[in-house]
Amino acid sequence: MARSLGLVVSSCGGVESRLCAELAEPAAARGWELAITLTPTAAEWLADSGELGRLRGLTGLEIRSTSRLPSRPRPHPDPEVFLFAPATAGSVAKLALGLADNQALTVLDDALGEPGVTMVVGYQVRDARFRHPAWQGHLDALASAGVRTHRLEVDREWTDVLDLLPVLR
Repeated sequence: MARSLGLVVSSCGGVESRLCAELAEPAAARGWELAITLTPTAAEWLADSGELGRLRGLTGLEIRSTSRLPSRPRPHPDPEVFLFAPATAGSVAKLALGLADNQALTVLDDALGEPGVTMVVGYQVRDARFRHPAWQGHLDALASAGVRTHRLEVDREWTDVLDLLPVLR
């Protein structure tokens, strides 16, 4: 039986061409049921590239990018495992600070630090980000909440971040 993976996606370079092939399809092949939430910009990029339809084919759940009306049912189960990838530097900073200015970050902020929840953040940043005085503090804040972080390299497949998720039995 598949377990739910909260796959949360922001608008990093390559998301429109790499998300399905390097993250979503391999995660589904490993047995995860994908509960996908996109930042508004990632949703726009994926729709423009035609990849949103491909992504929809990988899950029986609604793909979210906006909040639901209070009168509507929740479209996703509460996953015990989240993968935020690719994550931008700005989204990593917002998550570390508890800022939820879109549905994707709201989902993550609500789960961060929750007992029994595993969270992995695969971030894509330029080398210069490591010299920013606040960057390491953001990574440290996430680590203190039990979040595993991993840098997604531009010239390497993103699939290796999936190895940080629990193994399904």
